[in-house]
Amino acid sequence: MRYSQLFIPTLREVPAEAEIESHKLMIRAGLIRKFASGIYNFLPLGYRVFRKIENIIREEMDRQGGQELHMSALIPAEVLRESGRWDVFGPEMFKLTDRSSREFCLGPTHEESFTVSVRNEVRSYKNLPQILYQIQTKFRDEIRPRFGVMRCREFIMKDAYSFDRDEAGLDVSYRKMHDAYCSIFDRCGLDYTVVQADSGAMGGSGSEEFMVKSNVGEAAIAYCDDCGYAANDEKAQCVEPSGPAVSKQAGMFEKVHTPGIGSIDDLCGFFDCGAEKFAKTLIYLADGKAVAAVIRGDRDLNETKLQNLLGCVVLEMADPESIRKSTGAEVGFAGPVGLGIRKIMDLEVRHMVNFITGANETDYHLKNVNPADCGNVEYADIRNIASGDGCPVCGSPVKMDRGIEVGHIFKLGTKYSDALGCTYLDENGKERPMVMGSYGIGVARTMAAIIEQNNDSGGIIWPVGVAPYQVIIIPVNTTNEEQVALSEELYSKLIDAGIDVLLDDRKERAGVKFNDADLIGIPVRITVGKRAAEGVVEYKMRRDAKSTDMESGAALDRIRTDLGL
Repeated sequence: MRYSQLFIPTLREVPAEAEIESHKLMIRAGLIRKFASGIYNFLPLGYRVFRKIENIIREEMDRQGGQELHMSALIPAEVLRESGRWDVFGPEMFKLTDRSSREFCLGPTHEESFTVSVRNEVRSYKNLPQILYQIQTKFRDEIRPRFGVMRCREFIMKDAYSFDRDEAGLDVSYRKMHDAYCSIFDRCGLDYTVVQADSGAMGGSGSEEFMVKSNVGEAAIAYCDDCGYAANDEKAQCVEPSGPAVSKQAGMFEKVHTPGIGSIDDLCGFFDCGAEKFAKTLIYLADGKAVAAVIRGDRDLNETKLQNLLGCVVLEMADPESIRKSTGAEVGFAGPVGLGIRKIMDLEVRHMVNFITGANETDYHLKNVNPADCGNVEYADIRNIASGDGCPVCGSPVKMDRGIEVGHIFKLGTKYSDALGCTYLDENGKERPMVMGSYGIGVARTMAAIIEQNNDSGGIIWPVGVAPYQVIIIPVNTTNEEQVALSEELYSKLIDAGIDVLLDDRKERAGVKFNDADLIGIPVRITVGKRAAEGVVEYKMRRDAKSTDMESGAALDRIRTDLGL
């Protein structure tokens, strides 16, 4: 392709709306443009990368026996009601009604669509297993779209579903998808970690996430160097302190006047102690019903763990009026002693001695409180794991990192096949539910993650396998016949060799061309300059600081080597 014919609206300045490096570079390099909040259009250069990632996904899915199809993005409400998920996604689901008042949604995911399709067509064990996949648009009304294509309201996902006769068959399909994902992300040039994850609204018995390490990742990862354990912060188990749970005589606590002091930081100053001496009580509404969560003052509540424990559809922080109604006090003075709502206390709090907590009375706290003072409570792991906490497998201190989720695989079991009647007849003619798995990759998110891990001050550094063009040829002076002739010769030979090549034939200064080549991240740059008459060019890999002069034929051989051809 000739640069002069391309639609690449690059920008020199960093766009004000962009927060992270991938978002900045995708806009500056002319890969995407914002169309509305959380909605982006892919421009030609960006779409070339997008399609290369898609092709890698297709090749690896097909290698593992996957079969591509295409499901409608519009899903009838009755299908999701049949599975019990019409209300599970809550306000994130785009819902609409047609002219006949029939309800639909724009698919946030497609478990039901695939399950119903297989239910309607597959009846015998002889037709199993099946692994079906699509690369399809998904819609989720994110409350706060951000980070460009990382979290948006319309996005394209590769989602696959396996259908097996039993759990043993699911294990085989799951391993195939695990291996396919590893190959996909290896070919995309990503540094990633596979971690245990929460299954969330998808349900099922187990899941893993493929996390790309990044400082801007929205997810926290806990990992252990000693045993290899890794999990995201939603899933990572917190080990209960060793030794027997504390049991102190009840009723020995003391009420203290704390006028206007409700935050942990202010209370630490007032009581002259650390936050670990407090048990903070957080009031939530679980499907509209108040519940109290009690954790140590220096810990963070894990809302996913709490929601899974409660089994509620919607979990949200209580508003001030609900807090006053539940505790009898203003915000900041809630505590477990005498509190008349359901109380979930973290396992760690069970071992605390003489802690400080709210008195359920405005401007008052209680000190020297012990678990025995708190009445009827339930104990559970409801906090986030933290750096230095014990590994749940071997007990060694865990480390924390941040990551971008690019893939997620689930063992769904019979959750959807039971709900939707997706069954088969076994060898004995007995009807059994199919055992399912679900496997997703965010295509645009993968693209952004590649940029997050592959960039410098000049712009993007594309791995060879996903680069929009593999080689860029830059004639320094487009009025010099020898430079133009050699550039055209190299361009034709590379096209004939099946290499994606871009010829920068613009009448621009060489510096502008070099800057644009770096910005859009082409892996190999061939500069045709003053030694063109000798057949010598300047060869440079985007990742390297230095260039090398070489004969043009040698440059072509070097390109094949560097591109792995």
